[in-house]
Amino acid sequence: MARPKPAILLENVNQKTYKAEQVLVAESIYAVFYQEKPINLRTLSHLISYPGPKYKKVSFSNSGHAFNLAERLNKLFKTTDFAVYKLNIGTLCTEAED
Repeated sequence: MARPKPAILLENVNQKTYKAEQVLVAESIYAVFYQEKPINLRTLSHLISYPGPKYKKVSFSNSGHAFNLAERLNKLFKTTDFAVYKLNIGTLCTEAED
């Protein structure tokens, strides 16, 4: 079965490279939480400090990616405390308030 075409809200095409940036409709955002609290996830090397820590995504517009990450983290840390939360609405904030 073919994947349904996404609904495009906005599109901008770079006239030099012909690459397009598209803003697509998403039903929700799915985020991985630990013990009912939002998290960040980073990887780093204990042997060398270069290139420094890399932060990984923990929120996705596709629920499958979030469930896969939660399952992988639960196995890695031998727990069941990682879970996926569906975020439909939020509080608007500005950079000055944060």
